[in-house]
Amino acid sequence: MENEPKLRMGMIGGGPGAFIGPVHRIAAELDGRIEMVAGAFSHLSERSRAAGVAYHIDSTRTYADYRQMIEAERCRADGIEFVAIVTPNHLHLPMALAALEAGIPVMSDKPATASYEEALQLEAAVTKSGLPYGLTHTYAGYQMVRQARAMCSDGKLGVIRKVAVEYLQGWLSHPLEARGNKQAEWRTDPARSGAGGAIGDIGTHIFHLLEYISGLRVMAINATLRNVVAGRKLDDDCNAFVRMDNGAAGTLACSQVAAGELNEIRVRIWGDKGSLDWRQQDPNRLTVKMLDKPEEIYHASSGYLAGEARAASRIPAGHPEGYLEAFAILYCDFADAIIAWKRGKALPDNLPGIEAGVRGMRFIERVIESNRKEGWVEF
Repeated sequence: MENEPKLRMGMIGGGPGAFIGPVHRIAAELDGRIEMVAGAFSHLSERSRAAGVAYHIDSTRTYADYRQMIEAERCRADGIEFVAIVTPNHLHLPMALAALEAGIPVMSDKPATASYEEALQLEAAVTKSGLPYGLTHTYAGYQMVRQARAMCSDGKLGVIRKVAVEYLQGWLSHPLEARGNKQAEWRTDPARSGAGGAIGDIGTHIFHLLEYISGLRVMAINATLRNVVAGRKLDDDCNAFVRMDNGAAGTLACSQVAAGELNEIRVRIWGDKGSLDWRQQDPNRLTVKMLDKPEEIYHASSGYLAGEARAASRIPAGHPEGYLEAFAILYCDFADAIIAWKRGKALPDNLPGIEAGVRGMRFIERVIESNRKEGWVEF
């Protein structure tokens, strides 16, 4: 929105060596609507100060304790207007609660919490506070994901009959957690990651995409989990069947031991009139196949796209936009949510929020239960 002052963001986490912290900062500031002005980047003072220097943050607004940051910033006339939580999963709940209790909106990395019970606790806190809460299911920010969502909502495909989603990586094909890899260490540690390994890290993404695009809800699931790498405490591979609330059936697969795969996300949806197919590694194109008609390729930033897809565009067609830009769209959505909240208006519905957070954690819990029972469980 024009003439709106930049929203002031404080980051929790994202210290030296972090992958996702710099991504959040770049995404938040990309469109000139948000500025990171403070941070509790690490619980170690020296590491937090080093991150503050790297991020060009005023040293007086670099903290080693997130509670100290929240308390100090709430007392400033120019204090932070929201926090971005970019820590391992087990810290999400206490940090979000501290911010909400202080009257500060929250943008959190996914999954929302480390367990389903925690997600319900967070949901109650968000509802009680009335504050904006956003969840960075990054892939929901892609133009062609929003085009696919609009087409499903408009009935372009007809009655949806079948769905298939997958998220394949190969980077954990060997025990990197035993070799000092920081990202692998916490993602494979139940104390920090929660009960889900691959299903929590990447499975929640495709579960969210499935419901976000189709507009349907998973009603039952039959899942098999595997710990492929010897000695690994959490799952690194999952295959599942799903049943949707309209009777459609489908499959969901995620793996971090699919050697050779980088970040292969694919969503396919079939209706009685046609189908769509989207891949994250070719994100600016959406393949649409209608019954008894030629195959169509929809291109990002084109004038024929739905309004919500065009709204996620910054540059002309033929100029690719990718992961960082999609991430930034979610921060634009969150900026819209904060402005709407300040004006007493309804929040936008295209931003993943606490409902997505609760369902994501329920997905992890139900997959684990289905695997234990070796059969179908109701969602």
